Amino acid sequence: MLNAINSALVGGDDVEILVIDDGSTKDNTAKIADECEAKYPGIVKAIHQENGGHGEAVNAGIRNATGLYYKVLDSDDWLDKDALIKVIDKIKEFVQEGIKVDMILANYVYEKPSEHKHKAIDYADAFPVDKVFRWSDTKKLKISQNILMHSVIYRTKLLRDCGLELPKHTFYVDNIFVYVPLPHVKTMYYMNENLYRYYIGREDQSVNEKVMISRIDQQIRVNKIMIDEIRIMRIHDKKLRDYMIKYLTMMMTVSSVFLIKEGSRESIDKKKELWHYLKEKDKVVARKVNMQALSGPMHLRGKAGRKLIVWGYSIARKIYGFN
Repeated sequence: MLNAINSALVGGDDVEILVIDDGSTKDNTAKIADECEAKYPGIVKAIHQENGGHGEAVNAGIRNATGLYYKVLDSDDWLDKDALIKVIDKIKEFVQEGIKVDMILANYVYEKPSEHKHKAIDYADAFPVDKVFRWSDTKKLKISQNILMHSVIYRTKLLRDCGLELPKHTFYVDNIFVYVPLPHVKTMYYMNENLYRYYIGREDQSVNEKVMISRIDQQIRVNKIMIDEIRIMRIHDKKLRDYMIKYLTMMMTVSSVFLIKEGSRESIDKKKELWHYLKEKDKVVARKVNMQALSGPMHLRGKAGRKLIVWGYSIARKIYGFN
C-alpha cells in the first residue's frame, strides 16, 4: 500500500489521495492511512468504514472526492511518477483553457515479478494521441485494448451524474466501473504514457484463475448487472455501441470459460442460464455477443466443443498475460 501512496504523492498539492480503510482487520491499512494523513495533511485523507468490499471502497472514494478527476489505484499497484506529472500538467491545461474532457486514457503495464515479465498495453493505433476526440474518431480496439480501470480516469462529476453505484461484497466490479459510465462520455483524451503499473501473479489475487473459478457466482452477478444497466441498442453512436457489445462479449466469454473449466453439471447449467438471461433481456444483443464470442458460438455441445473453448481462452491468456 505504501508503494501505491508514495507513487501518487509526486503530484504534491495537485492531487488528493483518498486512502480507504474498508474495515480492514488482517493488515495495518487503518494505521497506514492515519499516519499518511497526519504526515501529508491536505493531500492524504483517511476514510474508515465497515467492510463493503472493493466496490464500496470505490463508492466511498467517489462520495468523498473533491478533485476534478477520479482515478482508482489498488493497493498492490502503483503509478509511474513521470507519467503522472504529465497527466497532471495536461489536466491543468484543460482547466486553464476551459476544456471539458469526460475521460482521460493512458496506458497500463502488466507487472509479473514472479516471471520477471512486464507488458505494456497501449491504445496508440485505436485512439487519437494528445488531442480531444469523440467516439466517432476512434478505431476498432483489439482484444488486448479494452478500456479497463487501470487505463481510465473519469471526470468525477460524470461518475456522480450517471448514478454509478457499485455493489457491495462483490469482486470484479471494476468491469462495472469502466462500462456503465461509457454512454455518458462525450469527449476523451488519450496520452500514450505508461501510467498505471498493474501487479499480477499473487496466488490469492482476484484474477488468479483458481480464485476466479471459486468466485464465479460473483463474476456472473457482475455480468448480469452490466446487462441490466445498459440498453446497448439504444446507443446512437455506432462505434460506442459496437465497443459495448465487444466488452460484454469478453465478460460473457470469461464467465463461460470458467464455468466450463469448473466442469460440474451445476456450472454447465449456470452457463446456460447466463446466456438465457442475456437473450431474455435483449435478443439482438445476445445474437451479436454470441457471434463474437471466443472460438465462435459459446454453445458448442459436448466435451470436444468445451475443450475448444477452453483452448482458445488459454491461448489468449498466454498472449496477453492477464492472469
